[in-house]
Amino acid sequence: MKGGNLVSAETGTWLAEHFTETLGEMKSLVDEMFLSGVNHVFYHGTCYSPDEAGWPGWLFYASTQMNPRNSIWRDAPALNDYVARCQSILQSGKPDNDVLLYWPIYDFWNDATNPLPTLQVESQQIWFENQPIGKTAHELWNRGYAFDYVSDRQLAAAKVVDGKIQVPGGEYRVIVVPPCGYMPLPTLQKLLALAKSGATIIFENHLPTDVPGWGDLKKRRGEFKKLVERVNRAFGAPASGPAHSGDTVGPCRVGDRRSMSLGKGRVLAGELEAGLIAVGVAREPMTDAGLSFIRRSFGGGWHYFIANRGQTNFDGWVTLGRNARSVVAMDAMSGRTGVAAFRQSAANSTEVHLQLAAGESVILRAFADQGVVGAPWNYWQTNGQLVEITGTWDVKFIAGGPVLPAPFQTAKLASWTELGDTNAQSFAGTARYSITFDASSLESRLQTSSGDGGTLKREHQTYFLDLGDVRQSARVKLNGKDYGTLITPPFRILVDNLKVKDNVLEVEVTSVSANRIRDLDRRGVPWKNFHDINFVNIDYKPFNAADWPLTDSGLLGPVNLLLVVPAQIK
Repeated sequence: MKGGNLVSAETGTWLAEHFTETLGEMKSLVDEMFLSGVNHVFYHGTCYSPDEAGWPGWLFYASTQMNPRNSIWRDAPALNDYVARCQSILQSGKPDNDVLLYWPIYDFWNDATNPLPTLQVESQQIWFENQPIGKTAHELWNRGYAFDYVSDRQLAAAKVVDGKIQVPGGEYRVIVVPPCGYMPLPTLQKLLALAKSGATIIFENHLPTDVPGWGDLKKRRGEFKKLVERVNRAFGAPASGPAHSGDTVGPCRVGDRRSMSLGKGRVLAGELEAGLIAVGVAREPMTDAGLSFIRRSFGGGWHYFIANRGQTNFDGWVTLGRNARSVVAMDAMSGRTGVAAFRQSAANSTEVHLQLAAGESVILRAFADQGVVGAPWNYWQTNGQLVEITGTWDVKFIAGGPVLPAPFQTAKLASWTELGDTNAQSFAGTARYSITFDASSLESRLQTSSGDGGTLKREHQTYFLDLGDVRQSARVKLNGKDYGTLITPPFRILVDNLKVKDNVLEVEVTSVSANRIRDLDRRGVPWKNFHDINFVNIDYKPFNAADWPLTDSGLLGPVNLLLVVPAQIK
């Protein structure tokens, strides 16, 4: 809104209790930030600590401990690569939101039940969710309307160019005023002046009724009420003539929507979405399927960051609110790209096929006039048969502390805290799980019929390698090929080098640091070095992990293979 390119946020503060936060939780939070308009992430926090301070070093009292002493740091590059890819897109181009949503701050300040309101992060229910603007914002969000907030001061600098409302941060189709009681006289005057210049203003349900403050109240209130009455008369005036010469032309009422022309623009009041539809503001219907988005424009089209924030997988077509000739997709977690399957609907809208597991995201680059030729985006379908990899796992602890537990072998995957080894119960770090298996031993379950009636050969097939329950991140190698790092459920990766015999699978699993800090507090080892309010827990009480239960750690499985074939998109 202010015209700057970067929108920053303190990211990760009190995401969960100290030393329990996972990279998967961080990725989920980062997605929320991106969807909210943030495009420049700052982790909270990464504290300097000298080597001689020992573990866990110097710590800030309230943070996710994104620092090299935290065990999760080993796999943090996977998260950082994801953030970098997303930010490279979200920092380019311009915002492409249609709606400016007015924030009626004076209603908040005039709440007699809360004489000393404060805008605190933890008080958002008071200052946002319990205010009418919260309901309006949620409605816009859930219905797929792209919007930004605007204040009285920001509105004062707005102007209209070619029917678009311009502020330093971008161009908008419409200004929406949620139900409110108080509005400064200059703000109402500015809104009506913008309408005269060609803007569209929508007052949800009704116009405000009074001015805030006591200074020069009688004069301000009188002028304010005259303006409100003039608009209301125009809404109800007969079509034969305006209520005020030069101000209004052609007032009308349709259902619960009242509308009037004002100079070059329009003023509407009533039901919000009916007004948005009336003025042609397009929504993104993908929100009906539980997908969330943010959209930005570039010289030849639009970028979409889309996240599946629901609990179920999505596999289907979505309609874009912008019409495109071609669409390229990118998985920001892996860097994989391809030309997405798209089509034109009967309504001449662009539809794109997406496959997004719960928690996954994708970036779309939609070209307005350019047809893109390139490698297609891969879509997969499965036969639904999970085949467990069984046998003896060799487990070796390779990094972390306070000491490396002894290696062990197991045919049953479980948390390494269940070994009965006290060193394992106090350990935070990484263990390498390795197993050698023959695909031939899975013969009857891995074979399936191909379309031409032949038998699919394992050497030429693609599989999902599903690690099952992972606590908390995993680096995967199969037959020496590095398949990268998995930090979020589902811990599943495509593999394409399965052999008939002697497959070697290596999975390096890194835990959180909860059990290690628990051990220090149980033994009474002093480690809190912060000399202000000292180290506190998530409830701002003295921190003590001595009574924590053991946190599951390692590869809990089961580890399965799932045959996949290219999906036929129709």
